[in-house]
Amino acid sequence: MTPLIAVAHGSRDPRSAATVAELLDVVRALNPAVDVRAAFLDLSAPRLGDVLRAVHGEGHHRAVVVPLLLGKAFHARVDVPGAVAEVQRQFPRLSVTIADVLGPDPWLESAALRRLAAAGVRPGDRSTGIVLAGAGSSHAPANAAVSATAARWSARSGWAGVEPAFASATSPDVATAVARLRARGATRVAVASWFLAPGLLPDRITAQALALDPDARIAAPLGADPEVAELVLHRYSSALAGLDVRQYA
Repeated sequence: MTPLIAVAHGSRDPRSAATVAELLDVVRALNPAVDVRAAFLDLSAPRLGDVLRAVHGEGHHRAVVVPLLLGKAFHARVDVPGAVAEVQRQFPRLSVTIADVLGPDPWLESAALRRLAAAGVRPGDRSTGIVLAGAGSSHAPANAAVSATAARWSARSGWAGVEPAFASATSPDVATAVARLRARGATRVAVASWFLAPGLLPDRITAQALALDPDARIAAPLGADPEVAELVLHRYSSALAGLDVRQYA
């Protein structure tokens, strides 16, 4: 069995690694035959390079790395390939395939909407405006993907509107998004999460939203959602089939 190495960014917040562990438990439950392992790029252990070295030490000749990242920003484009390439220089006979990132994808949108519903937000409520909150990146296409998701939701949801907001690196921020929603007639505000796990940036978004509206509904990060777990397995199987991947061999 080719190991599935799921790599998340990592965080000093222990809730982040715990959420990744919960998600991978769901992945294992969906397909117990797959050898699923967790790894991180920074701030948490084990690091991706160490997991790849362990896989090689166990005698595996191939591994699939699935980035638990919601967009193709710096970590996906630079950090993950860099960590793989470093190990590849040490062990050139280890073939490592990097699967596509998780987002954007309809399954992620479905999970985010489910989290929003769990926070008490009803579709079609014209009094409610939704802030779709993501991390933010210096890589414009990654931000554009979040904005495109917000536009799709706004067109079909029946809410007063859906506006993107970002915790860092780019605009608009939460205050700007809320002002736009209120200008469109929203009297209530809710925050949908485009984050995989809790941490500093989701907490920043929450604090900003509650400062503007103490009654704002805050959806939880995507976390250990079954559709997110299905998507991890889908990225893995696509990589094994040679679809939408980067190959190091």
